[in-house]
Amino acid sequence: MKRFAALSLSLGLLGMTTGLLAAPTAKEAAAKKALQELHEFVGGWKGTGGPKLNPAKGAPFWEEQVNWGWKFKGDACWMVVEFKGGKFLSKADLKYDADKKKFTLVGTPVKGKEPVTFVGTFNDDKLHLERVDPETMDTQRLRINTAAEGIRLIYQVDRKTEGGTLWKPEFAIQSTKLGESLAKTEKGPECVVSGGRGTTAVSYMGESFYICCSGCADAFKENPKKYVDEFKAKKKK
Repeated sequence: MKRFAALSLSLGLLGMTTGLLAAPTAKEAAAKKALQELHEFVGGWKGTGGPKLNPAKGAPFWEEQVNWGWKFKGDACWMVVEFKGGKFLSKADLKYDADKKKFTLVGTPVKGKEPVTFVGTFNDDKLHLERVDPETMDTQRLRINTAAEGIRLIYQVDRKTEGGTLWKPEFAIQSTKLGESLAKTEKGPECVVSGGRGTTAVSYMGESFYICCSGCADAFKENPKKYVDEFKAKKKK
């Protein structure tokens, strides 16, 4: 009986170890690869918002700060964003559905507690997402892109009525990455976790690596060997 119990315990521990060392699934790998296309979004941005991208003189405006980062749970990953001082959303999660080949952004509106869900694609260096308002049946469109070699972040929100063809602007924000100027800058090192632009140094076994946000820092701290091994294997290809 003791021998059987010991064998069962050993097999259980082996199963746990195998699970810890298991490679990401194809869907998890595809999601990470798709989200890496948006790596220039990661970081803090500060700018001004208004009723449209090029408002008339005297139009109302406000200051807004946007913070993008990564979130990890095992091998699953997604992006998170916070909007401070904005008029549209207060925060959101952005994920990629490998089966549908679509991005899904679930956000919390500044006004109201019910989340809103936008679905769309990333084409021509622009994230293009849409949702249908269940109350008005209007279509709301969210577009996000970077400019000036990743130093500028722009997002716009438009709306069109049910059956309509004309988009009416609601919000537009133009911001600059914190700590950067519009002068041309060299690309930084690669983040060991996300593959984006690394900004902060971390060390493991006497070697230095870089991470890009607090989410990647947490993931690296939890399992540095995993990410270092994946990073080095990728560099060898």
